[in-house]
Amino acid sequence: MREIRNKGKLTVALSMALMLVAAGCAKTESTTSTTTAPVASTTSGDTVPVGILHSLTGTMSISEVSVRDAELMAIDEINAAGGLLGKKIKPVIEDGASDWPTFAEKTKKLLQKDSVVTIFGCWTSASRKAVLPVVEQNKGLLWYPVQYEGVESSPNIFYIGATTNQQIIPAVTWLLQNKGKKFFLLGSDYVFPRTANKIIKEQLKADGGTLVAEEYTPLGHTDYNTIISKIKKEKPDVVFNTLNGDSNVAFFKQLKDAGITAKDLTTMSVSIAEEEVRGIGASVLDGHYTAWNYYQTTDTPENKKFVEAYKAKYGKDRVTDDPIEAGYTAVYLWAEAVKKAGSFDVEKVKAAAKGIEWNSPEGKVTIDGENQHIYKTARIGQITADGQIKEIWNSGKALKPDPFLKTYPWGAEVTK
Repeated sequence: MREIRNKGKLTVALSMALMLVAAGCAKTESTTSTTTAPVASTTSGDTVPVGILHSLTGTMSISEVSVRDAELMAIDEINAAGGLLGKKIKPVIEDGASDWPTFAEKTKKLLQKDSVVTIFGCWTSASRKAVLPVVEQNKGLLWYPVQYEGVESSPNIFYIGATTNQQIIPAVTWLLQNKGKKFFLLGSDYVFPRTANKIIKEQLKADGGTLVAEEYTPLGHTDYNTIISKIKKEKPDVVFNTLNGDSNVAFFKQLKDAGITAKDLTTMSVSIAEEEVRGIGASVLDGHYTAWNYYQTTDTPENKKFVEAYKAKYGKDRVTDDPIEAGYTAVYLWAEAVKKAGSFDVEKVKAAAKGIEWNSPEGKVTIDGENQHIYKTARIGQITADGQIKEIWNSGKALKPDPFLKTYPWGAEVTK
């Protein structure tokens, strides 16, 4: 547009005429693509656009920026190896800004304006649920890299993080067997913690646990002194923590300021990984527990290569963690599905993705063709003074995803 303004009226007229012709062609391609997916831009040229959508600003940026970095690293690696179907992958990066309507707006822009063939993104369930109807209406595809509360399955989403039976339920079982029966539930006030805690309460009823309190605070909340006083009063065996974003910084620092350490109180977090430990401070979190499916210390040949490559690209002080690894894995699973399909078309990629296996840094993962989640090994770890997480328990095998808790007698109480 800057060039057009700097030329004469004749050039403007010619440019406008060419734009009208191009618009007519684009309209024809768009009309064709809406029957499957917005892939018109892949029919010519030597690049294929994919969307990267994360919170690069706001309360969730503490967690999401590094997931973006891992996705970009996977794209760079694939491009360096020759690309996909003769094309280089071109990332189109957008900032969801920790705001759920913004996530929906950016998704619409990526699909309708940028014609991306797929999107890698989101963290919170609120952002995913805002994006879900947009990708469904526009026949797009989202690869979601973070553990979540389950009770969802969309034909337009692949869930690369854990569902509840691969993280939260094993963590509660381990706590009941090893740390006590009295649970204090603390979470951010949105869909993931609310639904996760609904599941935990049913599990406690079934397995002999007791709920002593349940508290929620808004995302970005920073004053936890009143809640910490309540924790002191209730004397729970366990605080099960589903806070997200930088609220974890405030909670754990204020917990330590109150004189409460991991020796005094067992906390189990499901949204604190190595990247959050780096942001909060290892000295603050030393000894506390976390449940995931991958740690930087996970012992696989693929993980050794992954950690080395990530640090080489972004700095030796950077860390990897579960959502970072899942974001990286998501790009490669999509690439494997594209190669198998021989196409970037969403429906063909979805069909090809069923049953795909890939040796990821966390171990071999398999896409479940029934619900588009993946088989994952549950792991429990303890945060150490060096900022790493020492694995102290795992499920021994990759668990089949059960997002609707069909394998639990009490699961119907959650999903009804």
